[in-house]
Formats: sequence, structure tokens, C-alpha cells
Amino acid sequence: MESHGSHPPGPGRRSTVALPPYERTDSRVCEGTWRFTAPALDSSVPRLRHAVRDLVRRQGVVPDEILQSLLLILSELTTNAVRHAALLSPEIGVEVALRPGRLRVSVEDSHPYRPKALAAAPDEEHIGGRGLLLVKTITSESGGLCDVEQTGTGGKVIWAELPLPFADGALPAAVTSPRPLP
Repeated sequence: MESHGSHPPGPGRRSTVALPPYERTDSRVCEGTWRFTAPALDSSVPRLRHAVRDLVRRQGVVPDEILQSLLLILSELTTNAVRHAALLSPEIGVEVALRPGRLRVSVEDSHPYRPKALAAAPDEEHIGGRGLLLVKTITSESGGLCDVEQTGTGGKVIWAELPLPFADGALPAAVTSPRPLP
């Protein structure tokens, strides 16, 4: 797995120190954008999740509850890319962007199909197919946004953005999006 970013996560390095869920020792605003690439394989899903978890924890500005939501979203989006796009996209990209008041994760693949979130159908016996619905629900309940955009090369990027609390614990207003995820 390759990684690139404004603050590289340190290849092969894992944090062995347990970090508190949300504690900052200074008032600096941590900002950055990090990009990971991995083969479109099942084994890449947990590797990407762990890399993103370790990266975000090292920044020390994201509460654990928001981090857990982000990791669930990341797992759903990378699993979808591996299961549905691998034939046309042997590699997937994950981007994490941390800005004042928000945290965004994006998953990019080369498949042109724009997915739609399936409706919940409790009386049907589907084992899968509700991952994008879960992503929509998590982002919506947190006051965030998610969307799908086409890339210049014909693929797509699916992103989700979660608001981060300010120092006083209040959540910032969500940023508006021209196209909500279907």
C-alpha cells in the first residue's frame, strides 16, 4: 500500500501508544490531505482502515465517536470498490482530508458506474447491498454530507464528510452540496 500526503503516515509504522478519544495539548488547527493506494483486493480493506485510523489518531483532533463513524464509512466504501469495481479498477485510492471543522474520506476507482443507495427492505432476505445506505445514514445523522462524482478519467470518487466539534463541543453547520447522494 502506498501513501502520500502533506504529513506522511510513516510507512510500516504503527502507533503502540493508546491515545485518548479526544484530547489536544495545543490550539493549533491540524490540516492536511493524505492519499493511500492499494490493490482492489479484500485484504486491502482492513489495511486501509488501519492506516487511516492510525493517521487520524496521530493528528489528535478527532473525537473517537467521529473516528469510528469515519472508519465504518471507509470500510463500506472500500469494500464496495473491491467487490464491484475491481474488474475495471485493479487499484483503489483513498484520500483523507482534515480541515478546520470537518473530516472527509474519499474512495476512488476506475469503474464508471455511479452507484445508488438501496432502500431498506426488512422483509427481504438480502445479505448485502445496503452499504451505501449505511454511509448515507451515518453522514446524515452526524450533519455531514456524501456524494459521488465522476473523475476526469471516467471513474468515480465517492466521498463522505463529517463535521468536527469546535473546542466548546458545538458542531459546525454542515457545508451544502449541489448533489446529495441518491
